Formats: sequence, structure tokens, C-alpha cells
Amino acid sequence: MSEGFHFAVAHTDGRARTGAINTPRGVIRTPAFMPVGTAATVKAMHPEDVRALGADIVLSNTYHLMLRPGAERIAELGGLHKFMNWPWPILTDSGGFQVMSLAKLRKLDENGVTFQSHIDGSRHLLTPERSMQIQDLLGADIQMQFDECVRLPCTEEEARRAMLLSLRWAERSKSAFAQKLGRAIFGIVQGGASESLRLESAKVLVEMEFDGYALGGLAVGEPQEVMLAMIDCAVPSLPADKPRYLMGVGAPDDLLEAVLRGVDMFDCVMPTRAGRHGLAYTRLGRLNLRNARHAADPAPVDPLSPCAAARTYSRAYLHHLVKCGEILGMMLLTEINLAYYEALMADAREAIGAGRFEAFCAETKEAWRSGEAGGG
Repeated sequence: MSEGFHFAVAHTDGRARTGAINTPRGVIRTPAFMPVGTAATVKAMHPEDVRALGADIVLSNTYHLMLRPGAERIAELGGLHKFMNWPWPILTDSGGFQVMSLAKLRKLDENGVTFQSHIDGSRHLLTPERSMQIQDLLGADIQMQFDECVRLPCTEEEARRAMLLSLRWAERSKSAFAQKLGRAIFGIVQGGASESLRLESAKVLVEMEFDGYALGGLAVGEPQEVMLAMIDCAVPSLPADKPRYLMGVGAPDDLLEAVLRGVDMFDCVMPTRAGRHGLAYTRLGRLNLRNARHAADPAPVDPLSPCAAARTYSRAYLHHLVKCGEILGMMLLTEINLAYYEALMADAREAIGAGRFEAFCAETKEAWRSGEAGGG
């Protein structure tokens, strides 16, 4: 592993495991959920409040930050940690997914991707080397290889083409990675919904000896059972002594099922996006605060939540804020949701350590099903 970056498993329960990633900027307890701070901010949250909810690490995005305000400017201002007032670990994704999903008039070839910005139409070239340079300028503690992500479903031929290109880009990304104390680079397993391609991708990446391994190209439209099958297939091929990261996932049920299969790290916009649209995640399922049935309800979202906002604000008040489009409603629901996600991971770590993770999953899912909020 890179010097100053170390991962150790503390407990296992079946394939589920809990441990810690040690970095100079702090310890990342696993399983870990990383709040998404795409443009150097977790939307509607103060950084210190994100930390207080239990987050050890946040994610930011190469594509968005290279376009605005620019990686060079952030470097001149002291790096991303100082820029966003987050002194703890940061993971940056490579920008590959956003180029494919957001950019205009993109053209992909062996060298990289030429695209037009979705902001102002300006033209840019993103290559493995440039992606790593940007992530280095930002000062990210964990940097991701540049890859191509295809949407599912896709043909086997298309999945194979993108997987092989991602492997060639992985080699170039690793060569361009700036070795600095405590910084790490993760490879990304691709291969669409094909078990054979996922296995081939994992094998080659492991031979390249990355500091950690991610599963990419999932949660992009496929059913949960397909995603879980790809995890079942790929995870056993990855080194047990390195972190495993499922990118862009997901709903609380997705997280539990992936932890059950040996995944250590997650990120997803779901809790923050849901909060901005009137949805609350709770131990009793998901609440839609837009629903008129909450208009006169004096009860809190969850009186047993570790989050003060979930205990002290009434559903009637949150419904009012959501219906009025008030910013405070978005802030409170985002906090409630991130608190729930971080508490879910903390409870998962405790259950794995106690050797009762399967029972914990069953109890949690039963609460979602039977709870007043209904559904997970």
C-alpha cells in the first residue's frame, strides 16, 4: 500500500467485515458511508455538522471542480481540504462517469474524452493523466483511476470494449499517480452485468496492485439482483487486506446487502437529494413529508433518532417547510437523512463486531416493513 495509508480488518461475520483505513488526515471506520460533496460542499450542510453526524470522509468530484472553479485555482488557495474547510479525508472520483452522463458532444478515443462543458459549452480533454493531475492538485487522500462507465443494460460487446479500455486507462492512471505520503489510488472493476468480464477486470487490476478496489458501473439502472450478483462475483477476487468500495450506492437496503457481501465503502447522493425533495429516511422506513397526512401531525420524524432535528421538529412543521420550498426544510431533512445513513453504518459495524450482522439486517428490514413510515 502507499506509505501512510493502511487498512486493517478488525472483525468478520461471514463475509461482512469491519475495520479501519488509517490516513494522516484521520481514521475511516468501515463499513463507511461517504456523503457526496460534488462541488466542494455537501449540499445544505455545514462541514462541521457533516463531521458531527459521524462521517469520517466525504467525496468530491473531479469533473465539476475542474470546470468550476478549476483545480489549479483550488491548489493556489491551499488545496481542497482548506478550500472547503474539511480537514479530514477526501475521496475524489475520476470524472469519467460525469463526462459520460453530463457533458455535451463528447468524443471518446484511446487517449481520453473530449467534451463540452454542461455549464458553458467550453471544450476540454480529460485523459487518465489529466484526471490524476487534477486529483493531485485538489490534494485528495483517495484518488480514483480514470475509467469508462457504461449504462446498463448494454451488450456484452459494449461492456467488454469499455472494460478493456478502463484497464488500459487504469495502467496509465497508476503510472501518473503522484506518490505522496498518505495518498492512495483505487482501481475500478468494470464489466457491465457480465460475471466473466467482472472477473477478468478484477484479476488484471489486482495484478496492478492498487491501494484499494472499487466496483463501478453499478446502480446505473439495473435491478438490485443484478448488482448483487456482480458483487457476489467480484468481491471474492479482490484482496482481503485492501478496501472495497461500491461506487454510487445507494438505498439503505443496498448498503446492508453489500456489507453482507464484504463491501467496505459507499457513496451516494440519495440521502442529500431526497432531503432536498421532502423525503426522510428513518429506522421505520421512508417518510414523504410532502404528503398531506403530515400537515397536522405534531409527532417528530423519529423520537429515538440520535439526530436532534429528527427528534425536535414536528412532521407538521417539516411538511410546511417543504410545501413552501423553504431552505430550512431542505437543511433539516438532509441532516436527518445523513444522520440515518451514518447511524446505519455505525450500527452495522457494532453488529459485525458482535457477530450478529445477519440478525441486525433482519431486524432493520422488519422495522422498515412494519414501521409507520412504510417501506425501506
